[in-house]
Amino acid sequence: MRVKSILTEAKQIDRAIQLIHLGARLQVLESETDLSYERLLRLYKEVSGRSPSKGQLPFSTDWFMTWQPNIHASLFLNIHEYLNKASEMDEIDTIIKAYRLYLEETQAQGLEAMLSVTRAWRLVKFVDNGMLTLTRCSKCGGGFVTHPHEISRHFICGLCNPPARAGKGRAQGSIQMH
Repeated sequence: MRVKSILTEAKQIDRAIQLIHLGARLQVLESETDLSYERLLRLYKEVSGRSPSKGQLPFSTDWFMTWQPNIHASLFLNIHEYLNKASEMDEIDTIIKAYRLYLEETQAQGLEAMLSVTRAWRLVKFVDNGMLTLTRCSKCGGGFVTHPHEISRHFICGLCNPPARAGKGRAQGSIQMH
C-alpha cells in the first residue's frame, strides 16, 4: 500500500492547474498526474469555469510537417531541447516552461501561437518515441521538426525554402528569424 503524501498531491494539483491555464486537454492531465479522473474533471471545471473539450487528441505527425505549423513546432522543440539539457526538471515541467517561452516569443513577434500545449505535449511524445526528430537545415543550420528518415545532409527548412504561396494569405503565422 502506497502512502499518499500531501506535498506530492499538492504538487500534482499545481501542475494540473498550470496545464489547465495553458489550455491542456483532460487526457494530458490524466497522463501527467496521478490524480483521479473525477478530481481532474472537478478541478478543470473549477479552474476554467467550463467542462473540458471532448474528442480524441491529435495523433498524427502530419500536422507538424506543414509549413507554418512546422516552424512553430520547431521553435517550441528547440526551446524544449535546450531546457532539457540545461536544467533538471520533470519532463512535464520542461514542457510547461518551454511552452510558456514559446508563447512569449510568438507574442513578441506579434503572432498568434499555432501550437497548443496539447500539440506541444504530443510533439514531445512523438520525438521520445522516435516518430519525429530535429534535423539541421543545410542552409541556415537551424533545427527543424522532421521525420527521422529525412535525408539530413540535404535538408532545407521551410524558412530558407518557403512554399510558393507562403505569406500570401491573411493569417501570416511565420516566425521571423533574425
